[in-house]
Amino acid sequence: MLVVEPLPDAAARSATSPARIADVAARAGVGVATVSRVLNGRAGVRPSTRERVTEAIEALNYRPSSLARGLSLQRTMVVAALLPWFTSPSAVQRVRGIVDGLSDSGYDLMVFDLESQDRQRRAFELFDRGDRADGLLVVSTLPPAPEVERLHAAEIPCVLIDAVHSCFPSIAVDDVAGGEIATRHLLELGHRRVALIGDPPPEFRFDWSRDRTLGYERALAAAGIEVRDEYVREGTRLPQVARAIAAELLSLPERPTAVFAASDTQAIGVLEAARTLGIDVPGDLSVIGFDDIEVAAYVGLTTVRQPLVESGRRGARVLLDVLARHAVEPLRELLPLDLVVRSTTGPAPS
Repeated sequence: MLVVEPLPDAAARSATSPARIADVAARAGVGVATVSRVLNGRAGVRPSTRERVTEAIEALNYRPSSLARGLSLQRTMVVAALLPWFTSPSAVQRVRGIVDGLSDSGYDLMVFDLESQDRQRRAFELFDRGDRADGLLVVSTLPPAPEVERLHAAEIPCVLIDAVHSCFPSIAVDDVAGGEIATRHLLELGHRRVALIGDPPPEFRFDWSRDRTLGYERALAAAGIEVRDEYVREGTRLPQVARAIAAELLSLPERPTAVFAASDTQAIGVLEAARTLGIDVPGDLSVIGFDDIEVAAYVGLTTVRQPLVESGRRGARVLLDVLARHAVEPLRELLPLDLVVRSTTGPAPS
């Protein structure tokens, strides 16, 4: 059976389906072009007319199509976030902040996972044309030098989060200071045999791991303690890899009494290794991480907190300022770090 029903009028449509721009125009007694000018913030509309259009938008709960608005403005109305370790806890928290920062902007978010150098190259080639996204948020990595030139040539706004480059606004933390904070905490507890589990040489950038290692070395030097090569180990951010590395460290003839892990996920791997070997934490071994991901509080992990969510939120808002052609100062913004003492660190064993 074929049933044909009449098209609903504007009043009926408002109750059954989203309002259209034509409905707003009809209610305000203006043309569609006038409504469009109001929506896009353009001049040439009388205040009284603008007020009528705004009232009609509110009364009809009108939500403009991001696609249609993008076409009218010659924009995609999309922001792209490029980041490695997309499913890692710290990356998830940064993306949460980005989403919050863009929530009232009218921009949609596209996330691209840089799981390898090849995907990194492809991602920048994809987005440096400017027809996929109006701006880029590059997280925990740096654009390769050729891409920096192309992004500038194409005038594509780009903001870095957890990375620093002289050509782009950057939101970061002082990782050298963070490494010093973590190591100094262990030294103040009386530890002298302090190990470090960092990351391998950078696949993308990952200067933060190198800088945290530098902070570790500086804190030891300030205390008059030499860095022991056998106490400095490298691995990925995966906790199972950190667990295997920690098991080797904790099996040394003169094992460390404390471990600074360059990330909380690595620190959790150290805790698992200590539990497997029957080593008491913090009685026989102190462990400190970096990041303060959500699970850190549940396992009682002492850590250096960086504002992961706020870094994403701040990066998104800086990018919105750039997209709006507002002046952005300073070009490099450092967010604060805090030592969070929980139950995995304690005095060095006698």
